Parts: sequence; structure tokens; C-alpha cells
Amino acid sequence: MSRKKLSARVAAALTVLVAVGGGVYFAQSSSAVTPVTASSSAGDITTSAVKDRVTLGTTYKGIATYYDADGTGACSFARSSTLMVAALNTADYQGSLMCGAYVKVTAANGKSITVKIVDLCPGSCKSRQLDLSKQAFDKLAPGKGQINVTWKLLSPKLTTPVRYVYKDGSTQWWCGVQVRNHRNPIRTIEFKTASGWFKLTRRDYNYFESSTGKGCGNTIRITDVNGNRLIDKGIKISTSVQKGAKQFPAA
Repeated sequence: MSRKKLSARVAAALTVLVAVGGGVYFAQSSSAVTPVTASSSAGDITTSAVKDRVTLGTTYKGIATYYDADGTGACSFARSSTLMVAALNTADYQGSLMCGAYVKVTAANGKSITVKIVDLCPGSCKSRQLDLSKQAFDKLAPGKGQINVTWKLLSPKLTTPVRYVYKDGSTQWWCGVQVRNHRNPIRTIEFKTASGWFKLTRRDYNYFESSTGKGCGNTIRITDVNGNRLIDKGIKISTSVQKGAKQFPAA
């Protein structure tokens, strides 16, 4: 039978939804594609000391179920009109590392779809399990409730640049920032300060925080899981979605 998630399944524990305003800002950006090594930091869930559960080039076997999705969830993304999305089991979610990642899912009948990870499927979901939106699941096996699948991480071609949004309540004394529309999973976010680059703390609900406000509103440097970096200037402390200037290169 299909499993339907409660609307408040994860929200009470993890998710703080972001209000997205109408303004869109543009920022200057530069990128360096030379791989870098992620350093360890207290409170940072995905460090060099922790092995990634999901990696490019690896195919995983699991099961797929479905739920009533709207694009929101533990990853704190806004509602979406495109519902080719999925929730990921706790182990593979890896403290929000997989938020915004794209995965290709293939059923035993040979049908395949691509979905974006937007939510966490806790508790009842097994390791390697995907909980697909009903719309996505029906493209693989309409009328069924659970199927065997294989799936793998993608580095899809995106024609638009990365985007940023500050968490509601962010100020010069405390802030949280999130990256959206990224080709590859995000490893780290840093702010430029007078003393150098300051690494933010990743949270389970897919925001990176500066608990003292250090660097909030300054130039941002983001690094993906492959070590590629993008640097964006002019990103304001605002809950409006703001555009960077570039996208990560293909993995």
C-alpha cells in the first residue's frame, strides 16, 4: 500500500519555511573549478571526516513509495509547480547534504524519471528508499504503491545560475542562508570577512548559519561536493530569491 506523509511530518522538528518575496537581485560572480578539500568544523554535518552516502557514478538499489508532495519539506524550499520531487531516507539525506540534488530513478520495467530531493522521509523509510511525489511515481508504475528501483545521483545541465535566499529573521547579528538551483550538492558556504573566509554551520533544515552574524551580507563563496567553487558579491540580507551569476560545472 502507498504511504502518505502527514503534512507536519518533519516540519515541527526540522523545517522552517522561507517566505520568498517578489524582488530578484543580481550579483557578480566568479568560479574556480579546481577541487578543494573540505575541512572539519564543529556543527558542520558534512566534513572531510564523514564519507558521503551518495556519490556520483554509483547506482543504488532500493524501493520507491509515494506521498502527496507540494515541493516543500525538510529542505525548506518553497512550494513548486513542478512536482518531479522526492523525499530521501534519513541515512542518505545526510543532514541536508542531498537537498536540491537531482537523482535518476529507474523501475524494473525500464521506465526512468529525474527528481529533485526536497524532503526527508524519516522513520518508516529504509536505507536507499525514495518517497516520490505521486506525480513522479505514476510515471514509473501507476496504480501501484511500492516498487523496486535503482537510482543514481546526477549532475544535470542547468541553464540558469545558482540562487540564494536568507532565512526569515536574518540580521547583521545572526543569519542563515540557503543555496537553490544548484547543479551539484552543496558542501560548504563561506562569508568573506576582514580576517578571511568564514565557514558557516550546516543545519538539518538546509540552511547554513552564522550564529554571531559574522560575515552576514558579505561576499559568499560556495563549494560543491566535487570541490568546485563559486563566489558571489552583492547578495543582500533578504528573504527574496537572489541570483548569482554562474552555475557549477558538470561533474
